[in-house]
Amino acid sequence: MSQNLMEKIKDNIFSHVKLSLNDKKLINDIICEEMNLKRVDVITDMIMSMKLDKDSIISFLLYQLFKVDEKKADEIEKRLSEDSIEMFETYKIIKDISQLTLSEEIEDIKRMFIAMSKDMRVVFIKLAGIFYDISVLNLPLSEREKSFVKQVEEIHVPLAERLGFDRLKQDLADNVIRLLHPEEYKRLEETVASKYEENEKQLALTKSKIQKILDDLKIKGEIVTRQKHISSIYNKLHSKNLRINQIYDIIAMRVIVDTVEECYAVLGRIHGLYKPMAGRVKDYIANPKPNGYKSLHTTIIVENQHPMEVQIRTYKMHKESEYGGVCAHWLYKEHKSKKNEFDSRMTWFRETVENAKNMSNEDFINTLKSDLYDGVIFVQTPKGRVLEFPEGATAIDFAYAIHTDIGNSCVGARINQKMRPLNTPLSNGDIIEIITSTQSKGPSRDWLKMVRCNSTKSKIRAFFKSEMKEENIKTGKTILSEQIQAKNFSISQLLTEEYLTEVLDRFNFESEDELFASIGGGSLSAGQVVGKFIALWNRDHKIQTLPTKVVQLKKNKDGVLIDGDSGLLVRFAGCCTPIEGDEIIGYISRGKGVTIHRQSCPNLKYLEPERLIGAQWQVREGSSFLAHIKVEAEKADNNIAKLTTIISNLKVPIRSFEAKDIGDRFDCVVGVEVKNADQLGKIISSIKSLSDVIDAYRSEKW
Repeated sequence: MSQNLMEKIKDNIFSHVKLSLNDKKLINDIICEEMNLKRVDVITDMIMSMKLDKDSIISFLLYQLFKVDEKKADEIEKRLSEDSIEMFETYKIIKDISQLTLSEEIEDIKRMFIAMSKDMRVVFIKLAGIFYDISVLNLPLSEREKSFVKQVEEIHVPLAERLGFDRLKQDLADNVIRLLHPEEYKRLEETVASKYEENEKQLALTKSKIQKILDDLKIKGEIVTRQKHISSIYNKLHSKNLRINQIYDIIAMRVIVDTVEECYAVLGRIHGLYKPMAGRVKDYIANPKPNGYKSLHTTIIVENQHPMEVQIRTYKMHKESEYGGVCAHWLYKEHKSKKNEFDSRMTWFRETVENAKNMSNEDFINTLKSDLYDGVIFVQTPKGRVLEFPEGATAIDFAYAIHTDIGNSCVGARINQKMRPLNTPLSNGDIIEIITSTQSKGPSRDWLKMVRCNSTKSKIRAFFKSEMKEENIKTGKTILSEQIQAKNFSISQLLTEEYLTEVLDRFNFESEDELFASIGGGSLSAGQVVGKFIALWNRDHKIQTLPTKVVQLKKNKDGVLIDGDSGLLVRFAGCCTPIEGDEIIGYISRGKGVTIHRQSCPNLKYLEPERLIGAQWQVREGSSFLAHIKVEAEKADNNIAKLTTIISNLKVPIRSFEAKDIGDRFDCVVGVEVKNADQLGKIISSIKSLSDVIDAYRSEKW
């Protein structure tokens, strides 16, 4: 049997890969009965399906020989090409690293696993081998086998997902659950199998209906369906302490379109066709996740009365989700708040894998051989903790990466057991020990020129901001006073107790000193603050004495807005967007007719007084105006859905939507088309009635 399998493996390789006579002889000499031939058979098939080359196959085969006969493998290695030798040697290094399963630095091991493999073909083959090894295991497990399965769970499953091998990741994860939690795996397998056919029919039905929605809206899009893997179901059951009937995305669908407007249009039509589950509509477009992930999510009740998750996003959002710093989805699942340089570099690799079908074999191989870690170095602490830095990073960067207090009190560095200056650039493999002193006066401003990491610069600046608060307060007061005088106001006019209270609330400060310190430290613009003070002053000091000429707004026969007496063209100021019902004033501009402002507009202060004229509304049936509503709310998953729903229920068109995360608060500005100020007031009152809303008021765009 083993002889037959050996011949089958050779025939398979020889018929699918271009080999010289010497290559064939080399493969003949490597393959022997002592190898695990079933493993060799499976993985060589996978290698060829991945379009890898002869060097990949030869180095893999030699590594299998090395595991059973090191002496013979070392002799044959001398006959290999330089490319194959480098891959073979890397296999042996990776093997040593992957044995560190008890280390608490799992993330570091994953990084090192890739860093040691400058030729990415090795990663393909290594993960394929891991899959084979775990797939052939059966219960009961020995202690060594249990340790291996835990290694796969902790290292190789997340690594496969990071690299974009979604199918391989799921297969690895399913085997982990099969071996570590056999009884629950069997129950879930039976449950999924019993519903599989029904779910496939439901997915096909819903897909056809959503395709009709796209066709009706004349939207070109793509619809993808899937059923959740057993390992994904298991993880969700345990991470969120759920029952299986509480998992609402066992069947799911993704709709990908061109524009944001199309996303919202499709969502509205889907909700018109299927009932959405309360609390399960999430707008990550207006309110992205911390890692930047954007998409509309909704869970609908479909014909079989079961929930189905639908995600709607643009192609740009989809690409960012799949490739944006190695997949924002992966970052989210690993509970990481931001991406790092490693994640960004992994983007290249995942895109390469995806584009393989459009590349020639030669181009694909050359791409995989690129050095993934060019420009990145790895160093460690004396206790073996591995840290990643960009090239050019210094010992100061290292100190702040350990802890901010270490950085603030560092006075020297011992690199590879030799004292070195703090501005010494680090090299791959360095072992660094930071020397600190309680007598240290803190960082020097010159350090900002020596460090390489933005995070280090931020921590140094934060030190100076905190230590120099008193100086910043004095500086901020001076800057603010100068700015007020430059706007032709006096300090007593603007810095009243009433106005200060409103400004502090607007910028989220608890005291005047915090406001002044922020201006003095450069984190807040004095012009922005003074503008708010002036707006409050204008609100309370409306212009009373106006010329007797009054603009009466009406439309001519062509529907153009004009002054009813003179026929002058009339337009509305974009700075304050007046609407019918506002107290308004006109400004006769040079060659552009009359511009209508609200009487509370802060920009009136800068206009020529002799050109201001009174203005009043005439009721014009069918007229509408653009107005903006600022909404401040507590952060919640469904605030956007509730907000847009309440506005839509009032039959008011939404023309724009901008949102920001501000700490534990969510702020947005909604542009709406209204008939008059009374209608706008009713909309604002309705928004204020929502439970999560802190405040809502008329505003301008950010």
